[in-house]
Amino acid sequence: MAARRTSSLIARSLSSSSGAASLLLSLGRNRSRGRSIYRFSTAAAVEKPITPPVQAVYTQHLINGQFVDAASGRTFPAYDPRTEEVIAHVAEGDAEDINRAVAAARKAFDEGPWPKMTPYERSRILLRFADLVEKHNDELAALETWNNGKPYEQSAKSELPMLSRLFHYYAGWADKIHGLTVPGDGNHHVQVLHEPIGVAGQIIPWNFPLIMFAWKVGPALACGNTIVLKTAEQTPLTALYAAKLFHEAGLPPGVLNVVSGYGPTAGAALASHMDVDKIAFTGSTDTGKIVLELAARSNLKPVTLELGGKSPFIVCEDADVDKAVELAHFALFFNQGQCCCAGSRTYVHELVYDEFIEKAKARAKRRVVGDPFKQGVEQGPQIDSEQFQKVLRYIRSGIESNATLECGGDRFGSKGYFIQPTVFSNVQDDMLIAQDEIFGPVQSILKFKNLDEVIRRANTSRYGLAAGVFTKNIDTANTLSRALRAGTVWVNCFDVFDAAIPFGGYKMSGIGREKGIYSLNNYLQVKAVVTPLKNPAWL
Repeated sequence: MAARRTSSLIARSLSSSSGAASLLLSLGRNRSRGRSIYRFSTAAAVEKPITPPVQAVYTQHLINGQFVDAASGRTFPAYDPRTEEVIAHVAEGDAEDINRAVAAARKAFDEGPWPKMTPYERSRILLRFADLVEKHNDELAALETWNNGKPYEQSAKSELPMLSRLFHYYAGWADKIHGLTVPGDGNHHVQVLHEPIGVAGQIIPWNFPLIMFAWKVGPALACGNTIVLKTAEQTPLTALYAAKLFHEAGLPPGVLNVVSGYGPTAGAALASHMDVDKIAFTGSTDTGKIVLELAARSNLKPVTLELGGKSPFIVCEDADVDKAVELAHFALFFNQGQCCCAGSRTYVHELVYDEFIEKAKARAKRRVVGDPFKQGVEQGPQIDSEQFQKVLRYIRSGIESNATLECGGDRFGSKGYFIQPTVFSNVQDDMLIAQDEIFGPVQSILKFKNLDEVIRRANTSRYGLAAGVFTKNIDTANTLSRALRAGTVWVNCFDVFDAAIPFGGYKMSGIGREKGIYSLNNYLQVKAVVTPLKNPAWL
């Protein structure tokens, strides 16, 4: 999902971006009038921000096909992380709003047309939505960057095409979900039916709002379910816009309901609701535990969790160091380091360690930090003040633990939540920066001697979401990819995503899988139907 990814899928996404040229030309003109792009090492203040070419139009809940205020009338601010200024005030949902949304979803499932539509009809609506996403690529991308802080080029050229691709994929599945006939013992006809699970509660995070919207909504709708989706309080704007497009595509009222609000109120009400049949959550491991407990204490609804990570990125002694440095840099710093699967423990073989450190430091110093609406900017701000302060605390922890601060280590500029790309060497496994999910632009580089050692150390983590391996030796690649306890292992690449590739974690990185055929299992019930056969011609 980024311009530097080596995946051919992303290369195709970059070449097929629709309509971003006009904004990028505008940004280029701004720069030509004397506005330079600062690299982090200048420590210069961030310039006057570019005005986004979009407005925050949809700020109410979407319930039963209508935009409505919160039952309480309360709102909360959605911020621009570049400036710390308010973009818009958004309806603040609580238990009453969740009750209204669940009631609409329940009626749409029990009485409405969605689960009773032919799968082909559902598929056509999903396809029409995907086409509308392509039509509104620029607006959605600008809104995503404005509310989240990620580079506009990333939003417009990688993530929005991926959003459309994901819904094309799930539309293709809608009319291919079918059960089995089973040859049981005796004179019986046995059918195994795959039925929609019902009302799905979904809670998405702030780091990839639209992509996570697709990962959750796509398979649930393809299977015939109805949805109540709670957005992250930091990034409520794009899901509301996307849900509006879904209704333009012909989605019946009540099938997709979107409530904005905070976790302890709206999120907890959704997870514990007695009339919700399934919960899907993406976020931190600590919050995932709470969601799982609330679901269990209510109606024991099934839960899928895509949680945190502390992914190892292993650079072997035979590596092309220049390529390894670039890939390790991407694996960590992509999306301001705000990736659950970020390669945040960079293990480097002792034979190439010193060379790697020098080149990794030089690459981080070249990283372009600034207004994410400017062409060529690689890194925007962190999402909010809380995350900004958290990352700075981890940087201080690394210094206090006697890791070597190679570069960075402070905020960038004087306004907004920008942090200098930071590299630590001489990191030890017992340091917090090597154990905890920092979720920021902080690269921790560790030294190892042999495969047995690095396998043991890489697996000594409560997380198991992803891992990266960089080597020219196929035997080494096979050994590591099978030994590492992680849901995804990228070999000589990183962050290569595709609609069909399953994603999820081992250990405390979650339960279940997103994307691909495996995501459908999250939204289906399995029913066995057994019927006697009288004088059958065959069994």
